Amino acid sequence: MTAEPGTRLLKAEKAAIETAAACLAAGGLVAFPTETVYGLGADAGNGEAVARLYAAKGRPAFNPLIAHVADIDAARRIADFDTDAETLAAAFWPGPLTLVLPKRPGAPVAALALAGLDSVALRVPSHPTARALLAAFGGPVVAPSANRSGHVSPTDAGHVMADLRGRIDLIVDDGPCAVGVESTIVACLDRPTLLRPGGLAREAIEQVLGQPLALPATPDDNDAPVAPGMLTSHYAPKAKVRLNAAGASAGEALLAFGPAPDFAGTTLNLSPRGDLVEAAANLFSHLRALDAAGATAIAVMPVPHEGLGEAINDRLRRAAAPKN
Repeated sequence: MTAEPGTRLLKAEKAAIETAAACLAAGGLVAFPTETVYGLGADAGNGEAVARLYAAKGRPAFNPLIAHVADIDAARRIADFDTDAETLAAAFWPGPLTLVLPKRPGAPVAALALAGLDSVALRVPSHPTARALLAAFGGPVVAPSANRSGHVSPTDAGHVMADLRGRIDLIVDDGPCAVGVESTIVACLDRPTLLRPGGLAREAIEQVLGQPLALPATPDDNDAPVAPGMLTSHYAPKAKVRLNAAGASAGEALLAFGPAPDFAGTTLNLSPRGDLVEAAANLFSHLRALDAAGATAIAVMPVPHEGLGEAINDRLRRAAAPKN
């Protein structure tokens, strides 16, 4: 198999791991094997890298991404673990289990990767190449399946190349994945809840917990996911949101895009240079910042609808929907 221009293919050796870690640190996109499927990795703390990841997968929706970490100590620096979460991590990490947990303040995960939520999805993979890459990189790596949106998840490097050639920087090839289906996702935000069945059987989880897993409530069709495989309420600002505004009126804050009109009130710009990748990276953090500044109404300038703009506008539309 030969890589197309723009996408390097490297066998999983020490030099390849070091190259891949450096690529991630520079904001690049790296596909790598886990025991479940091949993941498309980006630096979890780099909002613009996360935005490029969404774009590479095509027709992006800003859903929460799983942050992969090297060990439970790294996970504890990102999220708060209750007794159930500690029990599950001790029993099944490293392995094909993702835990959705309350995010710790200052956790090194970009708001875009969290879809603006206060929870974070974490996993410690067991694949030796994934573990070596995470150790070499030294931080969390978000890694949804390395395929175009809507396509079958990839279980070998050839699948990744067929879907993403020329769209990502590097593929680390270590043969086929052993499990072949995505991780099981369990939320430990209240009662342990099964969000997505996957590579770890529900029965094994329930045996360790000593109780049945709850199932999520039936979502509303307009709601956005809190984790891969689950739909629930999405982050929206407390303020009333007005879309496609030419400028802000008295009493409003302004969320700008591109050149902004003069305005004496609170203004944040998603991207002064009109770059959709930068705008996506700033979307949730800017909405939160305007909330924190006490804005009761936000006027949002138009954002182009192509590329990442489609997902930006989807989330802005949800934010502007009438509050229940």
